[in-house]
Amino acid sequence: MASNGEISGLEALAIEPFDERLKCEVGLYPLKASAPSTLQVDLGSFCNLKCRHCHVSAGPDRTDKVMTRSTMESCLEAVAGNASISTIDITGGAPEMHPDFKWFVAEAVKVAKKVMVRTNLTLMNNKAACDDIGEFLAARKVELVASLPYYRREETDRMRGEGVFKAVMESMKYLNSIGYGMDGSGLKLNLVYNPTGAFMAPSQSAIEADFRRELTRREGVSFNNLFVITNMPIGRFFDFLVESDNLMPYMERLASAFNPDSVEGLMCRTTLSVASDGTLYDCDFNRVLGLKSLLPDSTTDATIESFDGDTLDGRDILTAQHCYGCTAGAGSSCAGETT
Repeated sequence: MASNGEISGLEALAIEPFDERLKCEVGLYPLKASAPSTLQVDLGSFCNLKCRHCHVSAGPDRTDKVMTRSTMESCLEAVAGNASISTIDITGGAPEMHPDFKWFVAEAVKVAKKVMVRTNLTLMNNKAACDDIGEFLAARKVELVASLPYYRREETDRMRGEGVFKAVMESMKYLNSIGYGMDGSGLKLNLVYNPTGAFMAPSQSAIEADFRRELTRREGVSFNNLFVITNMPIGRFFDFLVESDNLMPYMERLASAFNPDSVEGLMCRTTLSVASDGTLYDCDFNRVLGLKSLLPDSTTDATIESFDGDTLDGRDILTAQHCYGCTAGAGSSCAGETT
């Protein structure tokens, strides 16, 4: 679980403060948010996997934070009452394991133009765990965004656990069979690639071409797009960096690759993250670190229950050293590169 130790550990490194880079090289400090177009909803950290690079430290033991139906209803009300929000992005953990997952999705498609579900894919073809989940999502045109560390079994299982790659491939074949990832179906199956170590990813177009070629050749599966997301120095990846003596080198690598052009497309400027308890954050990473969204002229926490789009529009975005992860190279967001 994230702690203030991660924040202080990053701040203590002899690296130029991120906020200074914003001031000097971009001229945008503090960053300002616009009216949110995406509401990212964290249903909780409960997950069937315990991946080594997970920034939210999800796992089978994380039953401590699960979103209530009441909070879910507040999320739906916020979207229905604010024309600027067009997308609901459902995440976790493994969100499909939430007992109210199907109910929430069924209601979400009524109020949002686009509904996305972030999944590890291992449960999509598991009838015992999630009966007819694929058909349920396909019938509602829900977009799937699936994390896949690599197109080979060895790298994937090393990161996620023995047998995960096989389960993912079985799910992809099943999803392809009902239209997901197939041209002309209108059912999007996008993949997410995170580097498997303390290094930066290649260009999104290059790694997408590799994944498409190799997954077609090796497994006979298809997908729509691949998003590259930089590993953030938080959660289990932070622990890995510390244990392997890679924290300083990795942060130096990110800081040296700071790209001012990436700032315009940062997800925090148009996305709000809702924690399982309803508290609002500027992004999923700030949520993990406990850096709550700031309401102008207020000492109270911003929550989905008291959501006010007009108040949140133009608010200051909280930034810190971990933000180098989103601004390195071509930039990084939940939808891949930002430049």
